[in-house]
Amino acid sequence: EDSLENQLDELTFKVTQNEGTEKAGSSPLDKNYEPGIYVDVLSGEPLYSSKDKFDSGTGWPSFVRPITPTAVTEHVDKKLFSTRTEIRSAIADNHLGHVFNDGPKDSTGLRYCMNGVALRFVPKDQMEAEGYEDFLPYI
Repeated sequence: EDSLENQLDELTFKVTQNEGTEKAGSSPLDKNYEPGIYVDVLSGEPLYSSKDKFDSGTGWPSFVRPITPTAVTEHVDKKLFSTRTEIRSAIADNHLGHVFNDGPKDSTGLRYCMNGVALRFVPKDQMEAEGYEDFLPYI
């Protein structure tokens, strides 16, 4: 963790390692609707597809489901006044955000509300060059 603190900017470290939250509307990924995938900013593990992204109006990048059922893990979060479900990357175990049951009813009904600083967007035309060609069918 000490080396990560030196490698990351303060906000990315706070969000991914200390379960912080970025300010709503602060991430350019919130309004990004280009085809591609969203990966863990630290490990590069694939997390979400652009085809599952929607505008939730919350100011955070939101998705109806992870790219695969095992891409993320769920954990009980009782830090605030109510119980929430925290979402972490499955391999690196970085904090990403939370999932809520107020997503689009014509889909999963879920809203995976993610911190943009915890994600890195890989455009479809760069996926093969970055080794993500196996995830092209998910776009």
